[in-house]
Amino acid sequence: MSEITPIAYIETPFDEKFGVPRQSGIADCPGRIVFAPAFRDCDAVRGLEGFSHIWLLWQFDRAAGHGWAPPGGPPRRDFPGWSPTVRPPRLGGNERVGVFASRSPFRPNGLGLSAVELEHVSLDEADSPVLYVRGADMVSGTPIFDIKPYLAYADSYPDAAGGFTGGDAGEMLAVDFPPELLAQFDSGERHGLLSALGADPRPRYQEDSERVYGMRYAGKNVRFTVSDGVVHVVEVET
Repeated sequence: MSEITPIAYIETPFDEKFGVPRQSGIADCPGRIVFAPAFRDCDAVRGLEGFSHIWLLWQFDRAAGHGWAPPGGPPRRDFPGWSPTVRPPRLGGNERVGVFASRSPFRPNGLGLSAVELEHVSLDEADSPVLYVRGADMVSGTPIFDIKPYLAYADSYPDAAGGFTGGDAGEMLAVDFPPELLAQFDSGERHGLLSALGADPRPRYQEDSERVYGMRYAGKNVRFTVSDGVVHVVEVET
């Protein structure tokens, strides 16, 4: 079997796993996909601008101790093994289901699949082509192995059953973000930040209203509490 290698890497506002949306499309956060030098050919994306959404096949390179490092770093392929069952946070972190009945990052090949909105295909930058997307659920630097157009007529099943997830992402929380703290982010960062906080970054099984969480976004640490369905931002550390 031939070995696969990353064709691109994504840049997002998320520097670490905590706070990354649980699924793609839940939070309207921006992303920038830059191709690896060997695949940096504008002909390879010819016609892609006609699609509103794309599929990304990528790897959970921050999980299970394996994955590809960003350009210039050594590859990490020391996968220690896998478990046939996992404990989804949605079920309280106690009940087990089969790994293939989940989207857990701890799987044999550590691969993720996300559908994201394609905002723009740039062909006039130094590292073109560059894809600008929204709704990605990835840490910045995540390796991407393939990109395919999303086809609504074939890829969407409105009546699909959601299993133990219930089929929905849950209600968005209200966000109380003091204006003087929100002003530390530029206008292009604020919408995605509010969206990510509203999606409730906490583990599903944590309900401690006194606990202060920290979520890194766009190079800053946003500290917040959650009570009565409201995210209260209390501090922004630069």
